[in-house]
Amino acid sequence: MSPRSALIAGATGLVGRHCLDALLAFPLYGQITALVRRPLARRDRRLVERVIDFDQIADLDPVHALDAFCALGTTIAIAGSRKAFAAVDLEHVTAFARLARRGGARRLVLVSSIGANPDASNFYLRVKGQAERAVAAIGFDQLDILRPGLLLGARSESRPGEAVAQRVMPAVAFLLLGRLRKYRPIQAGVVGAAMVGTAIAEHSGVRVFDYDLIRSMAGRIEDRRTNPDASLEEGL
Repeated sequence: MSPRSALIAGATGLVGRHCLDALLAFPLYGQITALVRRPLARRDRRLVERVIDFDQIADLDPVHALDAFCALGTTIAIAGSRKAFAAVDLEHVTAFARLARRGGARRLVLVSSIGANPDASNFYLRVKGQAERAVAAIGFDQLDILRPGLLLGARSESRPGEAVAQRVMPAVAFLLLGRLRKYRPIQAGVVGAAMVGTAIAEHSGVRVFDYDLIRSMAGRIEDRRTNPDASLEEGL
C-alpha cells in the first residue's frame, strides 16, 4: 500500500497533539504537514512544520494531502469574546477545510463537541454546529465528525472551570447511562487516536462519532498498527 499524506491543524492543542502522535506512530503515513501557530517541540523525518497566521489561512497555497485532520478550537473565555471564539471555531475551521480540499484531500476528520447543533440556543454549541454544517458543504468524499464530551488531559493554557470538571466528572461518569453515555468525559489521547482510526476506516459520506464509537475506533487503531489487514470498519 502506498504511503498516505496528512495535513493537520491544531497539533499544539490537547487533542491535536495526540492526533499527531498517532499519525507519527502509524507507518501508513509517509508525510505529515502540520499547520501551527507556534513551533512544535518535536522532530521527525516525516513531519513538515509550517508556522502560519490562521487569520490568513485562506490565502495560503494549497498543501497536498489525502487525509486532513482538524483539531482547532478555543473557548470564549480564552478568545476574549464571542466574535473571537467564532473566528477560530467556525471561520478558521472552515478555511482549513477549504484549504485541505484545494490540496486534494478526500477525507477530513473534524473534532467538534457533543451537543453541537447549528440551531442550538447555546452559543458554543451553535457555533460548533455551524462549523460542522459549513465543512460538510465543502464536499469531501469522507467526513468524520467526532463529538466528545468533556476532554480529560493536561492543557497548555489555564481553563479553571474545565479543571474543576476534570476532577469531578470522572467520579460520576458511571451514572451517565443509556442516552446519557455520550456525555461521559473522555481522555484526549483516546480522541486523538480515534481521529486516525476513523480516517483509515474508509467509507463515503458523513459519519458522526460520539463516546462509544470514539473509544471503539481508538481501540482498534492499535490492532491495525500491528496487523495491517485488520478491519476498522466493523461497527461503523
